[in-house]
Amino acid sequence: MITATKSPRFLISQTAFIGDVILATALLEQLHHAYPDAVLDMLVRKGNEGLLAKHPFLNEVLIWDKKGGKYKDLWRLLGVIRSRQYDVVLNLQRFGATGALTALSQAKTTIGFDKNPFSRFFTYQIEHRMEPGIHEIDRNLGLLRPLGVTGPAKRPKLYPSASDYEAVKAYQMQPYVCMAPMSVWFTKQYPAERWIELIRAFPEEYTIFLLGAPPDRAACDQILAQSGRPNGINLAGKLSLLQSAALQQSARMNYVNDSAPLHLCSAMNAPTTAIFCSTVPDFGFGPLADVSRVVQTHENLSCKPCNLHGRKKCPLGHFRCAWGIEQDELLTF
Repeated sequence: MITATKSPRFLISQTAFIGDVILATALLEQLHHAYPDAVLDMLVRKGNEGLLAKHPFLNEVLIWDKKGGKYKDLWRLLGVIRSRQYDVVLNLQRFGATGALTALSQAKTTIGFDKNPFSRFFTYQIEHRMEPGIHEIDRNLGLLRPLGVTGPAKRPKLYPSASDYEAVKAYQMQPYVCMAPMSVWFTKQYPAERWIELIRAFPEEYTIFLLGAPPDRAACDQILAQSGRPNGINLAGKLSLLQSAALQQSARMNYVNDSAPLHLCSAMNAPTTAIFCSTVPDFGFGPLADVSRVVQTHENLSCKPCNLHGRKKCPLGHFRCAWGIEQDELLTF
């Protein structure tokens, strides 16, 4: 436990992708519960800060501009971090840059995973375990053990503002489902042809919203056009992340790949059908909502999973981990 005459100040460092930042918010919930008066800051890569806008537990969001002079900005951040005089820096990553930042932070206590190349310089090194039954939020919670904070892990949580909810209010007049058909990685992405089949098979009383980032818009346009769905609406690139989360929260169902929209659902406790193609939930990134399920092929493929993050194409050329998923299973909820 931390004993201090002033409110302890924490920095949580997670500069990876959108989904990683969403899952890291579980630590904000955990720390706020354990130390209600603590000052909580978070370090994220530029572009992900919108997820944390007006977060009620956050004091400050530090931003690393990894594309605009990566190491120059890292040096700037080191000065900022040292000036904050943190009691604890928690590094959720296993990469050298943030490991060095943690080691040089001059925080009273530094905690990170043992797989980080700079972990020998941390106050505490926590074993990083990737095995069935251990979710990413459980792995991250392990970083709090030296502080006397234990589980069960709290669910990640995002806080859309009143204006975010107002922005999607007009879309919520009829029963609807949300689908997020795209992914950065091809082998994590359920094929476009199958999304088209799913949209065509869906009951007509449901409006279908396609969600995604601005680069996904053209592909989502094609999917909707080929589906012939009259009450399908492409919102890819039109909503912020928090607005998308607000819309997903009240959907009858959300269909997502193993990608960021899955974790948005977890953070909003929104109903989730998570489609896993080349990856598997055992990596620790499955859905966390009360109403959620995983759909994947029942075929026993020796090549699945082919790696942790997905690939740009199927290494064997058949992509059976995706094509083998049964459509009827997706429609049952």
